[in-house]
Amino acid sequence: MEFLAECARCPFPLSDRLCRNEQGKSPDFCPTRNKQELMTAVEREYEKPDIREFACQASVQEAEGYANREKGNDRVVPCKPRLLEIIEFSRKMGYRRLGLAFCAGLAGEAKVVERVLRTHGFEVVSAICKAGGVPKEAIGVKDDQKIIPGQPESMCNPVLQAMIMNDASVEFNILLGLCVGHDSLFLKYAEGPCTVLAVKDRMLGHNPLAAVYNIDSYYRALKCPDK
Repeated sequence: MEFLAECARCPFPLSDRLCRNEQGKSPDFCPTRNKQELMTAVEREYEKPDIREFACQASVQEAEGYANREKGNDRVVPCKPRLLEIIEFSRKMGYRRLGLAFCAGLAGEAKVVERVLRTHGFEVVSAICKAGGVPKEAIGVKDDQKIIPGQPESMCNPVLQAMIMNDASVEFNILLGLCVGHDSLFLKYAEGPCTVLAVKDRMLGHNPLAAVYNIDSYYRALKCPDK
């Protein structure tokens, strides 16, 4: 029988879970309990020097994102925005050339981010989603499927964005507001490691968790399955 991990359904408090405590509890679908072969394979991956260093610095960065750590878990407070964490992590890894793949809808934000990164001493290679100016018809989009039918529209081109970064030997890619699916293609084709500064959510001002936080009120319809 196929075993599927379902951590999102775990009924136990975080502090009582097997993945957080060696004597912790675990449901039948717990991967910490049932995926020992995978865990052994993963240990071998972390033995690779580059993967080990990347994972180590990511964990160090995670801890440094909190103040008052010496006062215990109940007293820690977040102290850094994600943009600063990206800057600090890039320094920890010794990166000099960063890539900024952004959506045309966030061109203003991209200009600010690019300036901040350069201020902190990085080279920045930036590519807008419409780079290449390829018409949507080239990938089979019909006129009535465009945002504004009857008008020429350039397709979002995440494959080109990724290849621009690859061609420039970018050491670390930063995604800013790429659409659902377009971000997937960028991640598929990018050769360097990637992180996400912000995701696209046109309705919620690029804060998709607002729908999650209001799932029992304004967005309760999301709990109803499509017929």
